Amino acid sequence: MRSNPDPSPSSPSLLDTVLLLALPASGKSEIRRYLGTLTPEQCRTDMHMGPVVQLDDYPYVDLMRRVSRALRAQGENGVFFDSDLLPMKEPLDWGALIELLNEDYAAVLERSRVSPESAGAWMLGRFDWARAQVGAKPAFHDLSPRVRERLIAEIEPACRELVEHRNATIPGSLRGRTVVIEFARGGPEGATMPLQPPVGYGYSLSRLSDDILAGASILYVWVTPEESRRKNEARSPGAADDSVLHHTVPPKVMRGDYGCDDIAWLIERSDRPDTVKLQVRGRTHHLPIARFDNRVDRTSFVRDEQAAWPPEQVRALHDGLSEAFGRLVRARDASALAPKPA
Repeated sequence: MRSNPDPSPSSPSLLDTVLLLALPASGKSEIRRYLGTLTPEQCRTDMHMGPVVQLDDYPYVDLMRRVSRALRAQGENGVFFDSDLLPMKEPLDWGALIELLNEDYAAVLERSRVSPESAGAWMLGRFDWARAQVGAKPAFHDLSPRVRERLIAEIEPACRELVEHRNATIPGSLRGRTVVIEFARGGPEGATMPLQPPVGYGYSLSRLSDDILAGASILYVWVTPEESRRKNEARSPGAADDSVLHHTVPPKVMRGDYGCDDIAWLIERSDRPDTVKLQVRGRTHHLPIARFDNRVDRTSFVRDEQAAWPPEQVRALHDGLSEAFGRLVRARDASALAPKPA
């Protein structure tokens, strides 16, 4: 486990790595924005978090859609998506996204920054590498040189921005910091449990690296699939804004990829309270989990300008998050004291 010592004996216990999980539009981005407005002391005392190092697979999904659009415009197979309105073509890409996050986390641990001559070519190579890790066919192996060259030119600016952001994310040290890793997973509407790999949280959590799992806890933002769809539709109807706070997910994707999820099923079947049990690569992990109940919306106001935030809603959100993070720390400490599996 990564060492994350407290600054002083009287300081609150800090969380090493928080997996921020939820269905789309559940409030993850709003929570991140709110936490970003707090002072370091508030984060330590109320949320048990040090300065945050943020990892997220959404930029990769967005880039996959850009790649698919560029390929379709050349009359080629879209590889990842046949349309911006449809779910992923290859379900194993859910695992490939986790492999990209694993690589990003390793870069943070090793303080490894990159400066590729072509960011676009570098990113295509990463996609093919990540697919190979989960047993999926390489996406770009069979492209003709002409198509590949045009594709790289098309995505180069977005990939260069991704490289620069990735490098800027890497701190000089993780001492006293909390890594937040964000992703959303689910399964088709009406699916029965357990969700079958490679969909669902059970599969994606099992693909996380040993380094991540060793210090990970889960904060799950809890809404129903119906509320997730309602909030997704209400986010920014008809707007061109595709920012993290305002982007919307197409209806067929909401029902096909996020019509349900398996977090409740995973919690119910763990042999320790307030944990998700994983058996991965010959080891058993009990990931502490706390659910922040957002079934009655407590986060959407954060999308407004901060000066307009109603004080009573700010207090309700702050207290709710503080309580959830406190439960997470208690679950982590209780799990650490439990007998180790034979």
